Amino acid sequence: MKATFKILSTALVLLSACGGNPNSGSNSQSAEDRFVDSVVNSLTLKQKIGQLNQVTAGQVEEMEALAASGMMGSILNEANPQNLNRIQKAAVDNPPHIPVLISRDVIHGYKTIFPIPLGQAASFDTALVRQGSEISAVEASSDGIRWTFSPMLDIARDPRWGRIAEGYGEDPYLTSVMGAAAVRGYQGNGNLSKPTSMAACAKHFVGYGAAVGGRDYNSTYIPMRQLRNVYLPPFRAAANEGVATYMSSFNDNDGVPSTGNKLILSDILRGEWKFDGFVVSDWFSIGEMVNHGFADDMKHAAERAINAGLDMDMVANAYKDNLEALISEGKVSEKTVDNACRNIVRIKYRLGLFTNPYISTSQDVKYAPAHLAAAQKSAEESAVLLKNNGVLPFKNFKKILLTGPMSDAPHDQLGTWVFDGEKSHTVTPLVALKDAGYEVNYVPVLTYSRDKNLSNLSKAIAAAKTADVIVFVGGEESILSGEAHCLANLNLQGAQSQLLEALKKTGKPVVSVIMAGRPLTIADDLNNSDAMIYMFHPGTMGGPALVNLLSGNVTPSGKLPVTFPKSVGQVPIYYGQNMTGRPASGHEVLLDDIPAEAGQTSLGCTSYMLDAGFGPLLEFGFGLSYTSFEFSDFNINRTSFSGENDEIKVTFLIKNSGNYDGAEIPQLYVRDLSASITRPIKELKAFTRVFLKKGESKKVELSMPLSSLKFFGLDDKEVLEKGKFTLWIANSSNVDKAAWKCDFEVK
Repeated sequence: MKATFKILSTALVLLSACGGNPNSGSNSQSAEDRFVDSVVNSLTLKQKIGQLNQVTAGQVEEMEALAASGMMGSILNEANPQNLNRIQKAAVDNPPHIPVLISRDVIHGYKTIFPIPLGQAASFDTALVRQGSEISAVEASSDGIRWTFSPMLDIARDPRWGRIAEGYGEDPYLTSVMGAAAVRGYQGNGNLSKPTSMAACAKHFVGYGAAVGGRDYNSTYIPMRQLRNVYLPPFRAAANEGVATYMSSFNDNDGVPSTGNKLILSDILRGEWKFDGFVVSDWFSIGEMVNHGFADDMKHAAERAINAGLDMDMVANAYKDNLEALISEGKVSEKTVDNACRNIVRIKYRLGLFTNPYISTSQDVKYAPAHLAAAQKSAEESAVLLKNNGVLPFKNFKKILLTGPMSDAPHDQLGTWVFDGEKSHTVTPLVALKDAGYEVNYVPVLTYSRDKNLSNLSKAIAAAKTADVIVFVGGEESILSGEAHCLANLNLQGAQSQLLEALKKTGKPVVSVIMAGRPLTIADDLNNSDAMIYMFHPGTMGGPALVNLLSGNVTPSGKLPVTFPKSVGQVPIYYGQNMTGRPASGHEVLLDDIPAEAGQTSLGCTSYMLDAGFGPLLEFGFGLSYTSFEFSDFNINRTSFSGENDEIKVTFLIKNSGNYDGAEIPQLYVRDLSASITRPIKELKAFTRVFLKKGESKKVELSMPLSSLKFFGLDDKEVLEKGKFTLWIANSSNVDKAAWKCDFEVK
């Protein structure tokens, strides 16, 4: 309390000297602006630079000394509340009396681990994403963490890229609404000062998901119209949601590293979107500009970053070591440093750190029953049923042969970017199946996903003779996805496919469950399975979620948030590709159809691959169910619209015509038939989750504002163009099988 009083009293004295106080309305400035200005105006140049410096945790005594000197604006990778209180006390007891912002990579849970974000996207459930982020904030803030580097909003269309696991997939609209939901959850629906809220960080700004070859840290080549129409919209949605911070990405785009890119950090983010939080670099990314050849040395890199609009330096010490000299040389204006400092202090103010800098060490919210229940529901809704020949749900199966490297892998089940989850709390499929009363014969054969040792295969084959069903749980270890874990081969690792092929030959029904951080090339594995459930690493409660799905207590409802290729050679492959001049008809000659000594013909002159054919293995939005749904009684409010404030509304009836309760996710797609630039074949514009008991019917409305048809055209201006459009209501992006199709016009 003494430290809190010291912070506030200092600020009030400064405000008084400026002729204001935090509650007055003079000079049309808000209380927040006056408070922030008073704090920044009281600082020396060195203290201002200190606020721009983020450090990673070290010895607590060293961190206390750094905080006391005012040269620590933020700390990351320290999650011990006692240590953090000591560091915070050192900061607020000494000039400039500004609390430290405590940060951590809380990506899909803190202690209670939810499915990876790519899995959460498969739920198509924004409310569930918001709830998961809120629970993450509640648990993390109990240890003093008030800033997370999430959500990742990179559009990812290359599954070779390991970080595809951290985002919401390939689609700008799905990523936008999921990202906005995550921001709401972390930030307490805009109430950052609530002690259980965290500042969210929209990353990686921008285009990182398009890294050439799917390799982390690599260059991107995204032209401005594509950047604005595909990669920027989720970040813009986060700005509209009030996200507190952004993180610049590692990549350079068309030769300009994001960390030194004034166009995106200042002109677009602050100028166009009116963002007033702060931007932090990715880890050492200021220094990486030297590797890019964009800066001569660290001093030059600091100059380029601060002048571009990068506020906080993550761990590179580039600002701390160089900004004073750069200002004295006239290469950086002190006003630029003032603005960066002001942005950081503003977020600390909104978080309530000036009035409540300390952590209560008596809280016990981790692994709360409600948190575990939410994590289980998220894992259930995220699971995607890819195939089922009638073996699921289990009916009279009691004896299970359980095999595969992910059957009892409590660490790997949690997925990538889990620093604080504890495998001792993970409930695996082995444990959950036994707890559910099944007679389980567990013969793993492979002990981890890369294992190639099939010496125990004969034991599994022998065990299959007495089993009612074989459950194979495979996929990839958590370390095989995430940052710096890019792959050229997307097949199941190790000898998993060989094991699955041998199991299929036993003649017993085989149910495959894949736990992975990305889409894998699983065509052969699908053929060797009677049923397959895809679970993007499901987190703490993946085991109980899987048992509910296998048993039919829960009907699968997940939909793929990203396209699954047949082979790596198709990558990048995604549903929203632009319309081409020679689209394939689907009737062209394929590789095995070509006769020997064929003449040098073009075989059709259309856009397709001779060996892979005409499409992906599984399309965006695909997902099966145990039940069936019928769509009928379609109606559109009209077929002619004008003005971006207009709204298209489609109503229809959904009936659960099957034998199980379940949820369907109707999806609305649109194609702009003719425009000033080439447009995508189709774009997702709306969706909803509809839960129906068997035999139940509900009227559903999907709506989209006409403004969602706007795009950036030839002159880099956002326009709503007149013209004709096609609209589909479907249960996947394969609109050839759409339930309904309608044409409309914008006049």
